[in-house]
Amino acid sequence: MGKIIAVANQKGGVGKTTSAINLAASLAALEFKTLLVDADPQANATSGIGYDPGDISKSIYECMVDGIKIEDIIVKSNIDYLDLVPSHIDLVGAEVEMINLPNREEKMREVLRSVADNYDFIIIDCSPSLGLITVNALTAANSVIIPVQCEYFALEGLGKLLNTIKIIQSRLNPQLEIEGILLTMYDVRLRLSNQVVEEVKLHFQQMVFDTIIPRNVKLSESPSFGLPAIMHDADSKGAISYLNLAREIAEKNAVLAK
Repeated sequence: MGKIIAVANQKGGVGKTTSAINLAASLAALEFKTLLVDADPQANATSGIGYDPGDISKSIYECMVDGIKIEDIIVKSNIDYLDLVPSHIDLVGAEVEMINLPNREEKMREVLRSVADNYDFIIIDCSPSLGLITVNALTAANSVIIPVQCEYFALEGLGKLLNTIKIIQSRLNPQLEIEGILLTMYDVRLRLSNQVVEEVKLHFQQMVFDTIIPRNVKLSESPSFGLPAIMHDADSKGAISYLNLAREIAEKNAVLAK
């Protein structure tokens, strides 16, 4: 069964979607069968893989609310070994529509169950909130990656997210683990960036990934081409960093990179 990893942080602008897209693409580049699930109504992961969300007729929304089979909505990316479950702005309404559904927190787990054996990794891009869709993603996941930007307010809200994870572990998903805290938007020239790295490593020690994602122009511009950084410029620092992260995760999970 494939490992399901949610990429979550209720704080916006921390590199969450960038990390989900580029980690999924890097795992695929290492020839791991990978499924990227866009669970954010903004559908940035969908457009970042090259699909126009406006052209998507069926998305994760229809799976969770209407019971459509996930096999019917999975689309191929332009990268071998990488598939996508697209999102759509309709997902905004899912939280309201799911309020009266039984086991509403477990809808995504039920949706993913039928395809989990087809993939080595399933990466879920969560929305920047701690709402019902994010709770669904964390309930479905085996582990969670928490992106934290190397800026002044880095630890702001992190306690709230960790508390939510504890609640989900105790009530909905006892197997949920923290895969790691991922430091993003690192600028080696700034003393502040280095201070944040030191502070996060001091607080969370072994929970912090060795790989640190730098600020990188290629990472910022690649979504406008509908491409992950590894397809836009494989030699860029951003692309190499996410490839290193993919290797680190593969090794941590005792899967040999091919």
